[in-house]
Amino acid sequence: MSVLHVTAECYPAAKVGGLADVVGAVPKYLSGADVIMPKYGTAWFRNQTTETIFKNTFWFPGQTIEFSIQTLTSTDLGFTLFVVDIPSKFDRDGVYSDANGFFADDDERWLCFQRAVLIWLSSSNLPYTVLHVHDHHTGLIPFMIKYSYDYSNLQSLKTVLTIHNLAYQGAFGWDRQYLLAAFDNWKSGLLDWDHHINPLASAIRCADWVTTVSPSYLEELKEDAGGLEWLFNSEQHKCSGILNGIDTTIWDRATDKYLAKPQTTSLDQFKLDNKIELCKQLNVKPSNCIVSFIGRMVEQKGADVLAYAAHQILQTQSDVNIVILGTGDPYLEDQFKILKEQYPGLTGITLAYDESLAHQIYAGSDFLIMPSRHEPCGLNQLYSMRYGTIPIVHNTGGLIDSVKDYKTSGGTGIKLKELSVKSVIDGIKEAAAIYKDSKLFNQLRENCIAEDFSWEASSKKYQYIYESLND
Repeated sequence: MSVLHVTAECYPAAKVGGLADVVGAVPKYLSGADVIMPKYGTAWFRNQTTETIFKNTFWFPGQTIEFSIQTLTSTDLGFTLFVVDIPSKFDRDGVYSDANGFFADDDERWLCFQRAVLIWLSSSNLPYTVLHVHDHHTGLIPFMIKYSYDYSNLQSLKTVLTIHNLAYQGAFGWDRQYLLAAFDNWKSGLLDWDHHINPLASAIRCADWVTTVSPSYLEELKEDAGGLEWLFNSEQHKCSGILNGIDTTIWDRATDKYLAKPQTTSLDQFKLDNKIELCKQLNVKPSNCIVSFIGRMVEQKGADVLAYAAHQILQTQSDVNIVILGTGDPYLEDQFKILKEQYPGLTGITLAYDESLAHQIYAGSDFLIMPSRHEPCGLNQLYSMRYGTIPIVHNTGGLIDSVKDYKTSGGTGIKLKELSVKSVIDGIKEAAAIYKDSKLFNQLRENCIAEDFSWEASSKKYQYIYESLND
């Protein structure tokens, strides 16, 4: 079995969210799996040496697109990473946006990338039997393989779609139909949803199999899918939910290169050493219970609710530190800036993307809060448990599947039954109380690290899908 993952992100080459972590890990556990992604103009790519293995052009409305397929010659990723170099579309300092904001030509960018990949595949004698596409950025590939004339020799390829986040569907108007390679117009209905070309909806219809990144998320999408509920119910015969794993070679308490104090003795000593280091970096009290948030400051992640709850908690409790790492909505960033100014010594607020600090926060925190409105899978709770940090989560999506309420046998975290300022406040107060109960607190830590969220089991489920499609 030979699989090519087609993606917008892949750790460590380009990371905005969990998509990168998943695509950067799964191929390591699957024999014969490679990855292809755009070559961005970011620092990581500028520091790489590449070898060009294919060049071609294609006509795009009003212009001729030149592109090349390259391999990286100096990385040790555990799999082969191909990159598509399209300077006119991707040579920018960002994946979806840069310092000036979001890119206005995303429909063109992602179609150029997908068409370049398919031209390379159709022009080369490559061994792939499955194309595994991820999210809407690659969602038109299943349709084009089946119905675009230029790629008719690829029709035997099987396609798998993984939905990491349905909130983004990539829809654009039918007046942009000319961006696609010529196709059988009788099949245009497979592109349409709500009078738009919808790449994600098309992929759900046209892919041979569809997966979501947790079983509970799939069930939720049958009830609430941004208008695609009927589609998930009608296509459920070819859908499955596979809980994400984590790359345990990266997330290892004993070898993590980002940690000030990797684990050499007990878990308690590991947590204490890294908590002291974290408090030193952020200038907060090491004796307090540390509750942290890592992620995008957007409503989907519940950052708005957390901001209001944190203000109220810090007004009444001096035994809790709130640590925040992330960027996002400027208004929400301002709320956390105010928090930092009003409560020095009790808050550690970093408005940035900082991989090193993220690892230190996972290791040095007592609790990690995820008040997400929707969470397809969530990886932060998996990282936190791996490092003995107890998650506080809203009971939704993959958080349902991965966190066991601390009141149950083998419990690993605190579950919020609803998402409101009051429930978040109650959850943080509950955490502070658990922190003072050393027996319960230490037991929950031990339960967390005992959980196995490696990719070993999940990757076998993907392998089974690939093999089933080719039987």
